[in-house]
Amino acid sequence: MTGLMLQNGKLEVQTDLHLPQPPDKEVLVKVRMAGVCETDLQLVQGYMNYEGILGHEFVGVPATGKFAGRRVAADINCCTLEHCPYCPENRHHCPRRSVIGILNRPGAFAEYLSVPEENLYVVPESISDERAVFIEPLAAAFQVLEQTDISENSHVVVLGDGRLGYLTAQVVALTGAKLLVVGKHTEKLRRFQDRKIETVSLENLERTRSSDFVIDCTGSVTGLPLALQLVRPQGTIVMKTTVAEPYQIDLSQVIIDELKVIGSRCGPFPRAIDALSKTKSK
Repeated sequence: MTGLMLQNGKLEVQTDLHLPQPPDKEVLVKVRMAGVCETDLQLVQGYMNYEGILGHEFVGVPATGKFAGRRVAADINCCTLEHCPYCPENRHHCPRRSVIGILNRPGAFAEYLSVPEENLYVVPESISDERAVFIEPLAAAFQVLEQTDISENSHVVVLGDGRLGYLTAQVVALTGAKLLVVGKHTEKLRRFQDRKIETVSLENLERTRSSDFVIDCTGSVTGLPLALQLVRPQGTIVMKTTVAEPYQIDLSQVIIDELKVIGSRCGPFPRAIDALSKTKSK
């Protein structure tokens, strides 16, 4: 089969890859469409030292199993060990897990991949393939609400006008919070404005430390220092960004201001699928 391989820091399309042979409890999934994530780009830069087939945001069709012939998306954190104390309830943090296209498991930038059947979620017919590839990152956006108590009384800043920032801002907007998105690109910020979300360009941002929550979706090591300039004492910074470059930052403010810094990664697939099925494209 054909797939996109990352080896020695270089990407190469290979046409002679072996078709996956699913072990027990896994199924062969034919990929219909896959999305490119910022994490994929960071992997190319050396993040996680990953080598193999990239890609973790996808929609496909299993060839076997109870979902055979139906479109599915997949939770990317995989563990199929018998009697694992972490799985499936806390699979995202299982020390024995592999992660599709990120850690010890081939990804979806190929014609087929093998996925544990328990990781699969049926995609309703109301969600097109083009939108279904957003289920995984949308679930990651919803994870912010799972981890915090953001409400209509909260002042929230989302840093970054890229795809994850766009999804996260829409999720936060569901709470009725006072929301501001900070970005660098006029054309990207216009997308938020079209959804009645307040925006400001980075160069015009007033850096007052008054926000209850600051969510870093910048995809850059510059996001955390900026968040520290905006969050109020005893406020919360949510880190959605994964980067290959190490952070070089003084964290004394976290101690002095008693800040909460929350790492936020994968999230609830059912919640994301439900939201997409109820939302018209715009």
